[in-house]
Amino acid sequence: MSGDSDCTRTSPSAGSPSDNELLPDRPKYVCSLSPDLITKAREELQEKPEWRLRDVQALRDMVCKDYPSLGTCLDDAFLLRFLRARKFDYDRALQLLVNYHTCRRTWPEVFSNLKPSAIKPVLESGFVTVLPRRDPEGRHVVCIRPDRWTPSNYPITENIRAIYLTLEKLIQSEETQVNGIVILADYKGVSLSKASHFGPFVAKKVIGILQDGFPIRIKAVNIINEPRIFKGIFAIIKPFLKEKIANRFFLHGCDLNSLHQKIPPVILPEEYGGTAGKLDISAWNELLLASEEDFLHDFSQLVLPCDSSPHDMLVSGDADEKQCDDSLRGMKPQLYYCY
Repeated sequence: MSGDSDCTRTSPSAGSPSDNELLPDRPKYVCSLSPDLITKAREELQEKPEWRLRDVQALRDMVCKDYPSLGTCLDDAFLLRFLRARKFDYDRALQLLVNYHTCRRTWPEVFSNLKPSAIKPVLESGFVTVLPRRDPEGRHVVCIRPDRWTPSNYPITENIRAIYLTLEKLIQSEETQVNGIVILADYKGVSLSKASHFGPFVAKKVIGILQDGFPIRIKAVNIINEPRIFKGIFAIIKPFLKEKIANRFFLHGCDLNSLHQKIPPVILPEEYGGTAGKLDISAWNELLLASEEDFLHDFSQLVLPCDSSPHDMLVSGDADEKQCDDSLRGMKPQLYYCY
């Protein structure tokens, strides 16, 4: 269903029976949050269960009024992700939704043919996985291991595609929408040649998605085994980070005790001094690959009509690329110095 037709059929009205007959059939939202999470969502996200569907409808009406050709899914559960990610601020949730679509439409190398089977080699490499158990705050831990990537096998954008699909799967859970996630990045063995693939242009795109273009709450980023070269990598990343996110980066070096203060050993694999056995990537890979049809259905609803283009785009075009290329030339000496 196109964005135009959906919005036309759901525009605000007096709610007469004849109007209601025009409404499209959408899945009825059923809250899956526990009583404790409902309380947490109320306290941290300003979510009031008694107003939840009213808030969703308000966002839906704003989309139809301001972006009638956005081509977005308008289901309650989908829109609720964006409201929770922006603490039920309608304007900020709307901008996040627009950014979400803009990011997808301005980076075809990442978002074309995006499905689990297309990134199977990345999954099999173990570049990204999710630990089986949540942390004490109820947050999934996303484990990223750049040393598992061989640049000659496929470009860095394939890794980004795998991370994005992982986040899309995680955010389907209402528990994750409320609790957020934690990232554990192991930079063991990252060389200068590998780091050079992650220049300012890619960094800006990725951080733009994570900060302003995806409805997920990143509560902590734990970096382990970072080599000296990471100073250069972080120098590329930091200018694009908001202060709140930058303050959630924790660099542990080789100090596992420091890591254990942020992530308890009971949920960590042996590779990181934990007691949860060897790191097993198979369970997450199987779950993601088994979700292929769900992704194809969900993404099919996110279609941009060929005669429309959302304004206020988060990611611009050639000017930003040129600026980032210039920045990369300036950063290379710093990378070599750190190395």
